[in-house]
This record gives sequence, C-alpha cells and structure tokens, in this order.
Amino acid sequence: MNEPHRATVLVSILGAVAVTLYAAWAAVQILVLNPLAAVPGSSLAEINGAMVASGEAVNLMAPLVVLGIGPALAIAAAWVCVANRVPPIVAVSGPLALLILGAPGYFVASFGPGMALADTFLISGGNHSPWYLPLYAVSALAFVAVIIVTARAVASARTQPEPVTI
Repeated sequence: MNEPHRATVLVSILGAVAVTLYAAWAAVQILVLNPLAAVPGSSLAEINGAMVASGEAVNLMAPLVVLGIGPALAIAAAWVCVANRVPPIVAVSGPLALLILGAPGYFVASFGPGMALADTFLISGGNHSPWYLPLYAVSALAFVAVIIVTARAVASARTQPEPVTI
C-alpha cells in the first residue's frame, strides 16, 4: 500500500469515526442530557412517564434515524474513497461536510423531543443542557477546516506543473 493510499484509508476511517461519535453525542444530548436539564430533580424514567401520561411520548426512532444518516453516509463515503484510491484531500472532504451538516441535523433530530418536553412541562422547547455547544463548535471547526483544506488544494494545484502535450 503506497503512502497516499495509506493516508486515504486513515482519513476515511477517522472521518467515519468522527461523524459517528458526533451522532452518538447528539443522541445522548437529545434523549438524556437535555430532558434531565429541562426537568431538574426528575429521573429520565419520571420525565418519560410524564410525557407518556400527557400524550407527548417521544418517538425514539425518529431522532435516531435522522442522526443515523450522517454515519451511514460517512461509512459509505469511506468505502468509496478507499476502494477508488482517491487522494486524501478528497477523502477528508466528505466527513468534514457531514460534520458541518451535523448542526442542522441535530436541530432537526431534536425538534420533536424538544417540543414534547415543552408541551408536557410548559417550558421552552430549546436546549436546556449546555452539552449541545460542543456539537455546534465541532460543526464550526469543520467549516473552518473545509476552507483550509480547499485553500491548500488550490495552492497545491497551482504549483503543479502543467502536463506537456505533444
């Protein structure tokens, strides 16, 4: 395995792991941390019980399906990049884009559970736990990384000699 392909494999695997960890953290934030912060002093079982009693039961599958899209795409992209021996700079772009899209994905996934909390406990449907902030920070850093990677790719392309055609 040559050095660029080894780098592609490494970047692809790390990218898929990063996107999966992002989604897992978002799921924990939506389904555990935020409800506990929204209704302090209550257990998760008590919170879920109150939501069921008020007719606002949370469909656990909906946020998990939404959050599962990113890891599924990251794993598929990793496989395609490794199988086709794409340059590492191309392989890193997919996971970075998915990490950027993680912020809107988190918002969509958290909307239903947040509204169920709001309707049950007559509170705001927004984030009550501060542990959503690392998700947004990672998305912002991924955005900056895409700009840096793109700038480096453009600079590298400009320094490459043009092919000679005869």
